[in-house]
Amino acid sequence: MIPPGSSHEKGEDEAPVKAKRSKPEEAEGEGVVYHPVKLSRSDLYRPPSADELNQLKEAESLFHCSLLKMQMEELLKEVALSERRKGQVDSFIQTVTRLLQTVPDSPEVEVSDLSWLSSAVKVPFLLVPKTTKGKFHMAPPASIDLVGSYPLGTCIKPRITVDLAVTIPADVLHPKDVLNQRYPRKRALYLAGLAQHLASSSDIGTMRYSCLHGNRLRPVLLLTPPCKDSSSFTLRVHACPPPGFFKPSRFHPQRNNIRTDWYTGSQTPLSELSYHIQSLFLNDSFADGVALLKVWLRQRELDQGTGGFNGFLASMLLTYLLITHRISNTMTAYQLLRNSLNFLASTDLTVNGISLARDPDSTPSLADFHNAFQVVFVDPSGHLNMCADMTACTYKQLQAEASLSMQFWDDPTVDGFHGLLMTPKPMIRTSDHVFQLCELVKLQSSCKKLNLLSELMDHSGNYVHTALPFILSLLQRGLGERIHLLTHSLSPEPEWSVESDAPKHKAQPPLSFGLLLNPELATSVLERGPSADSPKAAEFRQLWGSRSELRRFQDSAITEAVLWEGKSMCQKQLVPKQIITHLLQLHADIPESSVRYVGHVFDMYHAPQEPSTGEEESLLVVQSYDDLSRKLWRLEDLPLSITAVQGAHPALRYTQVFPPRPLKMDYSFFDRDKPSRSLVPKEGKPCPAYITPITVICHMEGSGKWPHDRLAIRHIRAAFHIRLGELLKKHHNYTCRPGPTHLDVWKDGLVFRIQVAYHREPQVLRESVTAEGLQVVRDNEEAQALEMATIHKPLLTSTLHGLQQQHPCFGAACRLAKRWLGAQLFSDDITEDTADLLVASVFLQPAPFTPPGSPQVGFLRFLHLLSSFDWRNNPLVVNLNNQLTAADYTEIKNDFMASRESLPVMFIATPKEKKLSIWTKKAPSVQILQRVVMLAAESLKVLEQQLMDGGQIQDVRVVMRPPLDAYDVLIHLNVKQVPLLSQAVDPPTVTFGRGVMAGSVTQAGGALPVIDYNPVALYLAELRESFGDLALFFCDPYGGTVIAVLWKPKAFIPTPFKTSQMTARSVEVTGEQVNAIPNVEAILEDFRIMGQGLVKSVEARTEKWSF
Repeated sequence: MIPPGSSHEKGEDEAPVKAKRSKPEEAEGEGVVYHPVKLSRSDLYRPPSADELNQLKEAESLFHCSLLKMQMEELLKEVALSERRKGQVDSFIQTVTRLLQTVPDSPEVEVSDLSWLSSAVKVPFLLVPKTTKGKFHMAPPASIDLVGSYPLGTCIKPRITVDLAVTIPADVLHPKDVLNQRYPRKRALYLAGLAQHLASSSDIGTMRYSCLHGNRLRPVLLLTPPCKDSSSFTLRVHACPPPGFFKPSRFHPQRNNIRTDWYTGSQTPLSELSYHIQSLFLNDSFADGVALLKVWLRQRELDQGTGGFNGFLASMLLTYLLITHRISNTMTAYQLLRNSLNFLASTDLTVNGISLARDPDSTPSLADFHNAFQVVFVDPSGHLNMCADMTACTYKQLQAEASLSMQFWDDPTVDGFHGLLMTPKPMIRTSDHVFQLCELVKLQSSCKKLNLLSELMDHSGNYVHTALPFILSLLQRGLGERIHLLTHSLSPEPEWSVESDAPKHKAQPPLSFGLLLNPELATSVLERGPSADSPKAAEFRQLWGSRSELRRFQDSAITEAVLWEGKSMCQKQLVPKQIITHLLQLHADIPESSVRYVGHVFDMYHAPQEPSTGEEESLLVVQSYDDLSRKLWRLEDLPLSITAVQGAHPALRYTQVFPPRPLKMDYSFFDRDKPSRSLVPKEGKPCPAYITPITVICHMEGSGKWPHDRLAIRHIRAAFHIRLGELLKKHHNYTCRPGPTHLDVWKDGLVFRIQVAYHREPQVLRESVTAEGLQVVRDNEEAQALEMATIHKPLLTSTLHGLQQQHPCFGAACRLAKRWLGAQLFSDDITEDTADLLVASVFLQPAPFTPPGSPQVGFLRFLHLLSSFDWRNNPLVVNLNNQLTAADYTEIKNDFMASRESLPVMFIATPKEKKLSIWTKKAPSVQILQRVVMLAAESLKVLEQQLMDGGQIQDVRVVMRPPLDAYDVLIHLNVKQVPLLSQAVDPPTVTFGRGVMAGSVTQAGGALPVIDYNPVALYLAELRESFGDLALFFCDPYGGTVIAVLWKPKAFIPTPFKTSQMTARSVEVTGEQVNAIPNVEAILEDFRIMGQGLVKSVEARTEKWSF
């Protein structure tokens, strides 16, 4: 019979995403007024009781803080069944039990004869082969028992599944039914007979078939109550043989119960052993421990489907730990969960199995089980491996998750509760690369190619589960050290109507596989094998086939080797795909067309014309900057020496969305201005290519020669710019253009903008003299802007450059995140620095994940962070260089809560800025952040569905196209004058010459091109300056051809007439009252006039205006 506590807990499908306080049962349907409890003075100041003191001591010794204890207690309350729900379940169980006891007897027929069964009810079994020996008849159940998690109190919400074990009468079965699928077929027939009997009752809502843990040999009948309660819980009916009916010795792992001459192609290795386990005495904490472990498994998608670590196994694991004295009955649920995860993390059941057998000497040994199964956990009978369907990869994933959970559990800087129990971990967001096998029917030929007839018989013809372990082993060998972990999806339990035939094996979603990459080795194009005379050389050649060839290396060694294609970084990131498709084709007859690889979709997005990740372009910029930095350090004949040269541009930390590319100018496009040695575009030509100035801060030493006057300091800085330009021209022939605020240097087809900085200048800007002659120090925006440009940005750039060296995909993830923000028109509200910090937090505080190993997963987690983080009540702490301690985290949190109302709506704390969040001081606003959160959530949902659903066309640009229906006015631009048009999400087919030609660039000399000229950005700045009090303006900075305008509702409230406030307004006279209101027609006309030559049309969407 089905064991108590059995995996019929499998129905607990999902853990709650967010805990919500439920209403009291008695309050349903009526209003309830709550009043505060009045306590007497003696009760109010009563000393704590012994129980309360024990709870306080426990909270202090076991938890980081009492909050974690309260969170777990609240979670347990949320997942527990209410008394009202239990009453409904009990009532339905009694109804079904009463109906099952009245099942009528039927005449005895051959097992293959289905004439007694109504055409409206099908048998839940794939009858392959069609016939087998044996007789069958229907009879009332010998007994009906409530089993599984519900009677033990470990059943949890939200999907409630209750298990009912129906014992088949002994006279229906025969001792030889262990052979040739006779017992599984009789069980399926008995369930069909029960379904036929229940179909006529109005007390049953819906009836469907399913398979226990996805095993087609173990069908079950699913019943739901009628009417409104039909979806609240499911009753699962299991058909079981009488206790002790079959001899346990028939189910030894080395014995076969299928005769090959009967099955000319199918069987199950072991007929399922029915067994009894006495109900365990479970105290409340034990049941709570099981519930917490189930929630942990559910969030990691490990408990649902074929070969998963289901709720039954969770209960059995805790039972094993209790029997072996690794845990005790006195432990709390928290301690039980912790000990369970610690055991899983440290015990490898693929090598050292465990057993609950009461008499191990008279049962098969663990070695026998290891010879037959990949994962071994033996039940109390000693004859059944409860992990028979689990693959080694699934258990390794379980181990890795448990180990990771233990790592961040004790970290006081991590919110352990949310990481452990509240954060879902879908494969697409957990694995760095994901691929799918779409045409599962191809696995039939894989079984033939791999010569798996015996294994196919063991799995009763289920070629998907037969081939899976061998494919996993093959991929594990081929990928080797390139990956840390290989995971796969668990085939879902099929459900179908009782009126339909059992679905075929291929009728299930594609098999998904996840790769957790080793960044250091994943992109290597060379697979170096053993030397030519090594005994392992033949094995290497057998694995790689024709791709393996002898090569001689620089160390004079001659070895077998495989060379994969990978000239660019974009191609190198696809080396795992090349390996997977080659091995599957060679060894498993699975063509490349059946493999859907979705791990690299975003990597190729950055440049529409040619696939690129942007890393090569960024590297060229950094190399050119390093060369310029060395040359600046070596300059002599300066009045003061240089103390520091620091980059302050996103391109120098690998996070510029489209890194500057070295340009070779087409001089026929320009006129030459000889006095300034500059190029000027000819009239009538399109806007020239945009040339990004790469900011470099050059700090000069302190000296008494520096003046103490702000104007004089500016003059000195301008003089330094002139002198630096002269020396660079003299020694290196660089074309330079000095100015009061910076020096532009044309080098290697790039422009570097050098800004001289004096460390005391911000202090000088803060000092002022009052009318009374007193010197005062006041902070001001000018000083803050200077500090941001010369101190904070260079420091951030160098820190994030270091992060890029640790995590090679950090820069690419930043570029994707910022491209999404730009496409959704948020670039001005969430700046580049802010976006880089948000992505950095995904890498530095990845719990409950590992740090991203691909741009795709980094981008998905960025969207998840934006959409799920509690910006209202928590600061986002980005622990750069790991400088913050637990005490710092507490201080930041306390300061944040104390000053919340005066702080930015998006608060980001770093080691250098713990209290002010300088990066988000001005933006975003509350309304903008709400829209960002909403769009991030929708984008994440769309992307994850698209990436995991093979039926959808993969077009990641869907999430890059902004919804424009929310805006009031759209200003359409002339594409000819948009210099970054090629960077647009959907660039037009028409291209324009921008004064750039192909070819290698000169390292020095030549006329200076037009620098930092972007008409769209200049027009946008002018609009905001003129009409910023009336409207908000949005535009995609990367080739956007539309400026979206949103009116400010408060600006259209009539205000009393004042001559000083009549800009863009008209007079409205109502009786004796004279008001000023915005003159919309004139404003729209101003939009056209101000953008003459750039603006193509202005679209006023008047139907959306509500003023």
